[in-house]
Amino acid sequence: MPLERFELSCGALLWVSPRPGAPVCAIQAHVRGGPALDPRGKEGLAYLVGALADQGTPSRSDEEIASMLEPHGGELGGDASGLAGVIVGSRWKLLLEVLCDALSHAHYPNKLFERQRQRLLDRLRVERSEPQKQGALLFRRLVYGDHWMGRAAYGDGASLERIEPAEVRALRRRHWCGRRLILSVCGDVDPKEVRAACEKLLSGLSPGTPLETVPPVFPALGRRVRTFGAERKQVHVFLGHLGIRRNDPDYPALVVMDHVLGTGPGFVNRISRRLRDELGLAYSVHASIHSSAGILPGVFSAYIGTSPENAETAIDGFLAEMERIRSELVPEAELETAKQYLLGSFAMGFERASRRAAYMTSSAVHGWGPDHLPKLMDAFAATTQDDVRRVAQAHLHPTRCCLAVAGPLKAGRLAKYTEG
Repeated sequence: MPLERFELSCGALLWVSPRPGAPVCAIQAHVRGGPALDPRGKEGLAYLVGALADQGTPSRSDEEIASMLEPHGGELGGDASGLAGVIVGSRWKLLLEVLCDALSHAHYPNKLFERQRQRLLDRLRVERSEPQKQGALLFRRLVYGDHWMGRAAYGDGASLERIEPAEVRALRRRHWCGRRLILSVCGDVDPKEVRAACEKLLSGLSPGTPLETVPPVFPALGRRVRTFGAERKQVHVFLGHLGIRRNDPDYPALVVMDHVLGTGPGFVNRISRRLRDELGLAYSVHASIHSSAGILPGVFSAYIGTSPENAETAIDGFLAEMERIRSELVPEAELETAKQYLLGSFAMGFERASRRAAYMTSSAVHGWGPDHLPKLMDAFAATTQDDVRRVAQAHLHPTRCCLAVAGPLKAGRLAKYTEG
């Protein structure tokens, strides 16, 4: 994967991966900070800054932006972490121009802001009665406590109601600045031409200041149980605990462990095979510790949607498989199946331009070197039976799990999972 790196005059980092002949160009603009910037009581502010950035600038209305991009298969969207878009490869300059205009000048017209915020509020009102959504939020609160990672990035109804358009504009001006910006471009492009275009398009962007971070404080590992009551035919079970940071040296072995335990192909991983295929508890079931790892610790999370009468069987099944992979060596044949699938699927994922752009952003955020990808693949391949058991013992804690269950289930039935 060829990569070229530049530092722009405004302080932004630019990463470019040229792919001659690629039909699609992907561009990602990552602004450090995200939901961590939200003032208490106004959660969702950073999300609105990104999600509504395509609603117009002084030089383009929202309709003009759409009419410029759509004829070329282009789209642009955003969230609390910035903006991302794709377009037919030959029109990359158009997408870059629109994206940089939104980065520098998005002005959130009051009328459009109110309309879009109302749409989000309507969606949140619907989600209040959705057990799976509420169960997932409950689980994050149990794991992360009062930290911002325990809250939804898009806020809630009460917090969104408090946010004014002027606050959104002010946050963009203060925090969408050069020294917090990472631009990643992948497509049939000349890196030096991309750099020249970015220098011109971002010439008015304030350099600002680097993001100041505060060490996170999370609740200690421990058994905590919460329920969200809803009259449904299914319960949604979320079980797990605080996970790892992306740069944890055990990350490669944990990816392999996950493919054995709960994220491998089809009917191969243990949790799917046991809970879905053998016991017939559900179709949707999975578990992972690596997928949410970032600058801050992610979570180990196991999920299943099942019938109320089978909730305890499913929970006990999760805990049993966690214990088994901690105590027993994975058979060599099972390990090789997981590794071969991982190595093949991982490489195939990089066929997409958007995946390459996301990887470049992660490389900049985490400080990975140019040899990171081949070293990571080598580490996957070199993972042994002993490695899997060692990292499972170090990072899986079946006796100290949080449990969130949403659906027609009384909390009293889960009392045993708070004992000990």
